Amino acid sequence: MREYHRIGRIPQYTLYELNNIKRRLIREGREVIDLSIGDPDLPTPEFIVNALKEGLEQEEYHKYPPYQGTLEFRNAVSAYYKRRFNVDLDPESEVVALIGSKEGITHLSLALIDEGDIGLVPEPGYPIYRASLYLSGGKPYIMPLKEENNFEPDLNAIDEEILKEAKLIYINYPNNPTGAVCKTDTLEKIIKLGKENNIIVCNDAAYNEIVFDNNKPVSILNIEGAKDTAVELGSLSKSFSMTGWRIGYAVGNKDVLSKLMLVKVNTDSGQFSAIQHAASIALNMGDDYVKYIRSVYEKRRDTCLKVIKSSGFEAVVPKGSIYIWLKVPSGFSSEEFSAKMLQDFGVIMTPGTAFGDLGEGYLRIAMTADENLMKKAIGIIKNGIE
Repeated sequence: MREYHRIGRIPQYTLYELNNIKRRLIREGREVIDLSIGDPDLPTPEFIVNALKEGLEQEEYHKYPPYQGTLEFRNAVSAYYKRRFNVDLDPESEVVALIGSKEGITHLSLALIDEGDIGLVPEPGYPIYRASLYLSGGKPYIMPLKEENNFEPDLNAIDEEILKEAKLIYINYPNNPTGAVCKTDTLEKIIKLGKENNIIVCNDAAYNEIVFDNNKPVSILNIEGAKDTAVELGSLSKSFSMTGWRIGYAVGNKDVLSKLMLVKVNTDSGQFSAIQHAASIALNMGDDYVKYIRSVYEKRRDTCLKVIKSSGFEAVVPKGSIYIWLKVPSGFSSEEFSAKMLQDFGVIMTPGTAFGDLGEGYLRIAMTADENLMKKAIGIIKNGIE
């Protein structure tokens, strides 16, 4: 077979590989505790499931959906942003339905990045940012996220020549994998940088509702002038336990969204209208559920951190998202420790290097199992290195 250079630049997706190993271990009869992927163990709320059932009975929903998303869904997103963030969105021009925010990331890069263009990406960070740039022929420029800097990018460290050439900057708060939230003044600086250098800013806000310690959810569109240069991607996957439903949205700068739509109409035909109907009900009626799920993850965080500390490990205290950024015990690399826990004890955690080289020295634990199972997993980890 010939060489395919663009696809050859993309590394294997670690979570895909871990899932294959998990399936093999289960076939072998091994007990597996999976703390690798951010797939909530909590069921989708009944009122959302019932809304989908109602939608299935609607004959008009069985046809192709509107490319931009149903008006019902776009109105629900607009109302949600007004209620939650006091941000006004025109559902006709400033809201686009996505088949999950992962799709939005890839299509946004295809819309904005030409061959050889530069995109700024955080590291450690969600691997899809870099992969989407490779797929579009672009070149990723790494913005290191360091613990001493609250896992926020050091904007002053970005080379001026890079800023002149860059077209797109990805940020992600609350952050995957570190659990950091971004200070408002940093968001202001990012918007300022984007406007001054004609760079589109994209905040991947997949975890926007899951924040702890009485912090309030924040949208980058809260920043004055953000719509001039920014879009935000959102998802119902984590906030409403709907990972398998594949529904999200892009909001913000209407010119960017129009370019995104040009890609989408040529690559997909939108999400099933019945799912968009159920998602509309979730956004319009789900505030109590969001409070509940936030409290569940905060309790899991506190329990897990307590056990981690008592076991002699160290971890970054997450302020949001559904992950704990665990520091690898001395004597191991991230991949070595992850592989040992998986092969010897059946505990699956994602090595920090899955999120880039700067993730070395860490493991990501997903808080997607009940507290007892998470405590059991950490106990196994402790016993495994003693």
